[in-house]
Formats: sequence, C-alpha cells, structure tokens
Amino acid sequence: MISFEPDEVLFRTYLFYMGVLVLKVLAMAPLTARQRFAKLVFANPEDAKMNSKSKVKYDDVDVERVRRAHLNDLENIPLFFFVCYGYLLTMPNVYIATNLIRLFVASRIIHTIVYAVVVLPQPMRGLSWFAGFATTVYMAVQCFHLYNIPMPNN
Repeated sequence: MISFEPDEVLFRTYLFYMGVLVLKVLAMAPLTARQRFAKLVFANPEDAKMNSKSKVKYDDVDVERVRRAHLNDLENIPLFFFVCYGYLLTMPNVYIATNLIRLFVASRIIHTIVYAVVVLPQPMRGLSWFAGFATTVYMAVQCFHLYNIPMPNN
C-alpha cells in the first residue's frame, strides 16, 4: 500500500527548501543582468541602445558563465522537486531525508557561487554538481526499492 501523505515535518522541510531553491533560480536573472550591465553587453539591440558604450554580443565569457549556471539549475532543480516528493512518499527516515534535502540545496547554492559568482577552479564546481546529482539519483532509486517496484533486467 502506498501512502500519499508524507510525514508532516518532512513535508514542511521539503516546502521550505523548495521555496529556497525557487528563490535561488529566480536570483539568477538579476545575476545575469548584473553581469550584462557590468560588461555593457546585451543580447538585444534595443537594450544596447541604453548606453552609447553598450554593444550587442552573444558570446561574452562572463555573461555566458552565469547563463550556463542558470541553465544547469533548470536542468537539475525541477527533477529534484519531483523525485524528492516521490521519495517523501516512501516514508524515509526523517533525519536522513532532511539532510539529503539540505545537501541538495547546499550543493546547488555552492555550484552557483563557484561557477558564476566567485569562480573557483575545478573540482569545486564538479563536486558541488555531483553532490546534488547523487542525491537525486539516490532518492529516485529509493522510490523503486521501497515500493518493491522491480527494476528492469538488462
């Protein structure tokens, strides 16, 4: 029997950190804009007309770095929302689940910082990305394991 009511404390934790992640993703737009204004490079001619020193440029290294960090969020965070909710329905240990959620959120924040704010050399970005990726994979596998859903044979 599958329960569609996760632990209340754990669900509140999920909602709180989901809100943190949504705000984090939304913060990427102003971060991109800050970089565009600092470099005076814009993707649209009408934006570049605001300042005579501005130019249209699609491949500024610093702007693209922030945009790639934003895209990476959009590739990873929505999947985490779905998988994490499914994981919560498996009635996991509250301590473990809470810390997995925190690990994912911390990994995404650190990923953005070391990729787009204070650029640090590898392996910092890779390690922060992998921590979030591994958390999502673990939760997805637990959804199969705890519901006794047979894994397909090779």
